[in-house]
Amino acid sequence: MSAAIAARPAGVLSWWAGGARSLGQDFRRRWWLYGLIAAIWGLALLRLFVPHVPVLPVMFNWTPSLPYSIVYVDYWHGPLQRGDLVVYLFTGEAAQLDYPGLGDQAFFKRVAGVPGDSVAVVGRDVFVNGVAVGRAKTHAFDRRPLQPIAPIVIPPGFLYVQGTSPDSFDSRYRSSGLVAVRNVRATVNPIF
Repeated sequence: MSAAIAARPAGVLSWWAGGARSLGQDFRRRWWLYGLIAAIWGLALLRLFVPHVPVLPVMFNWTPSLPYSIVYVDYWHGPLQRGDLVVYLFTGEAAQLDYPGLGDQAFFKRVAGVPGDSVAVVGRDVFVNGVAVGRAKTHAFDRRPLQPIAPIVIPPGFLYVQGTSPDSFDSRYRSSGLVAVRNVRATVNPIF
């Protein structure tokens, strides 16, 4: 029995060495698959540290916040006006508190209020210059409570932005807030 116990470690070592050899052979046969997996993981990690601003002249919208799927991106826009579609980096309160993944995320919305416009709230209904622009929901999809934006006159250097979907996370909510003009990266023109 002592000979069997003494022989066991040698068997484990030879099994481990054989496994390492077969793993090396597997890697040589499927190098492209492992390379693809490493590239995907590398791009995912890169996305954590690089601002998510589109750099191509065309952008795709996969969310219901605006009804357009494909837009032309104009990085050399003039002064922003009510009705312009903009791409901006999200820096709202929610990025610091509840949803850190939203920080510096590129959002795509319509400008509904410019500096000097008055934002009023009656219950959960939000008005810009007396025109109803939407109703603030009570809770987000994950059941976190949402508060409507506080009444304010939009100060210089800020915009009130809004999506067309009732579920859009936009300036109706205190945790999203007004958008600083310096965070606007481009205007967009719908293609499709």
